[in-house]
Amino acid sequence: MGLRDVWRSYKVLIVMGSSLGLIHLGWYTLKANPLLRRERDQHIPEPGIVAYVSPPATTPAKTK
Repeated sequence: MGLRDVWRSYKVLIVMGSSLGLIHLGWYTLKANPLLRRERDQHIPEPGIVAYVSPPATTPAKTK
């Protein structure tokens, strides 16, 4: 099995595997870059989701 046969048989796996490896390498490089990091004091967290459900409106009593 020569290099040409390996390339033809496993082309998708070779391309996807190397692409995935390069993406992860770039991600870890970005995460390790000190210029792109914020100090904890500068980090402003997003507010949590606040939800309020009002009780159903009461209907006035019928008068006779």
